[in-house]
Amino acid sequence: MTKINPFIFNIDLEDFDQQVLQASYRTPVLVDFWADWCSPCIAIAPVLGRVIESFEGQVLLAKLEVDEGHNMKLAGKYLVRGFPTIILFKDGEEQDRFSSARPAQFIEHFIQQQL
Repeated sequence: MTKINPFIFNIDLEDFDQQVLQASYRTPVLVDFWADWCSPCIAIAPVLGRVIESFEGQVLLAKLEVDEGHNMKLAGKYLVRGFPTIILFKDGEEQDRFSSARPAQFIEHFIQQQL
């Protein structure tokens, strides 16, 4: 797991349960299902980063590159049909999701609804 900053980290299939589902009992976790060939994924990444930093640890961001290893299995499990798809997990369960690049205000409101 590579740390990008204290609240943003990369995950894969092997650590998804611990780093997302189990961790979401303590702090809500957004999972960014993304791919490096996806232009909207690249566009939303810095926006997500700024928004997550502004919440100062109230929510975490786990980045899952779907084309690495067996990560596509998670995309299938959660019925992800397009990229990026951002899913918020809380208490081990999916709470809400959105797809495609969105502005910071949308993401902030999306998170605030779950806190």
